Amino acid sequence: MKAARFLVAALVALVLAGCGPKVPKVGRLDAGAVVLAFGDSLTYGTGVSPEQSYPAVLERLIARKVVRAGVPGETSGEGLARLPGVLDEVKPQLLVLCHGGNDFLRKMGEETAAANVREMIRIARSRDIAVVLLATPKPGFGTSKVPFYEEIGRELAIPVEAGILPDVLGSRSLKSDLVHPNARGYEKIAEAVADLLKRAGAI
Repeated sequence: MKAARFLVAALVALVLAGCGPKVPKVGRLDAGAVVLAFGDSLTYGTGVSPEQSYPAVLERLIARKVVRAGVPGETSGEGLARLPGVLDEVKPQLLVLCHGGNDFLRKMGEETAAANVREMIRIARSRDIAVVLLATPKPGFGTSKVPFYEEIGRELAIPVEAGILPDVLGSRSLKSDLVHPNARGYEKIAEAVADLLKRAGAI
């Protein structure tokens, strides 16, 4: 009897494990594909050398060219204005979008950042460019997730990495200053993005 109950419990656990959150799929990246990492200082790699930034590490992990297009201090509104020209220049197959952090630091409101992120996604998709989101946390006592990234992901069927930046920016050992990762922190971000791309079928 005990063995039967154990077997049932094991089967239930296996079923539940297969019912975890599914990652929306994106098209597989061509061998010669270009990935655009677009955002602010977290994408630029403030605090480390260019070779230690998350886009540079990601390029090595996924064996695809990754263009680092981060501007320190940029708000999501400024990013929205800049994005079309960068897309025209780079012509990526995939956009890794990480924006909103400076809006939160300047207390500009989540609604504006969410609207700008949505519009950046719309612009990319209108050019048949796949998008994944790298969610930025809100600063404060530690860091906290901002719900709109995952809401946008569910609504638009976009893969979202929502956990790594709160984890990295909440750990003193992974930061170079109060708001930027160190080399190990950026490496962990790149590893999380690469894992998301694998689960989404991009690589």
